Amino acid sequence: MPITIRLATFEDIPQLNEMIALSVRGLSTDYYTLNQIESAIRYVFGVDTQLVIDGTYYVAELDGTIVGCGGWSKRNTLYGGDQHKETEDPLLDPECDAARIRAFFVHPDYARRGIGRQIINVCEAAAKDNGFTGFELGATLPGIPLYEAVGYKAIERIDTVLPDGEVLGIVKMRKAVSHG
Repeated sequence: MPITIRLATFEDIPQLNEMIALSVRGLSTDYYTLNQIESAIRYVFGVDTQLVIDGTYYVAELDGTIVGCGGWSKRNTLYGGDQHKETEDPLLDPECDAARIRAFFVHPDYARRGIGRQIINVCEAAAKDNGFTGFELGATLPGIPLYEAVGYKAIERIDTVLPDGEVLGIVKMRKAVSHG
């Protein structure tokens, strides 16, 4: 069966958070220590419910099972789930700001099958339809090859110190909208 992409709902959140933890534990071990992985799951990675509210977060399903997720945002937050945000998330101006590509995770059993690329295509098209002329994201180290393959360029390394002292390497990346 083909992968289907649909908007995430609040009912999906428990299953999404479980899948996100599986994704991080299964796909990050070559890039982060086990302590960094567990700390990131606790303090950073998870569903950002603002994306669900805004109708900009998607799930990828295969045979009724969620195998991936990702979204885009018209808000300022670059990365992180609900547990990572402390303040209101202001809206971006499509005339001068880049849309945020956010919270991409693929179940490790379904990795490297084009699921992330499919979700990125949906997100970029929706952001373009909302007037954005560029995209930015905060990539985890295992995500960099995917983002580079679809045209993103690294612009800055962000080492985020988590509440328990672990340091999570994130790379800020950018892509301009292609015309044509």
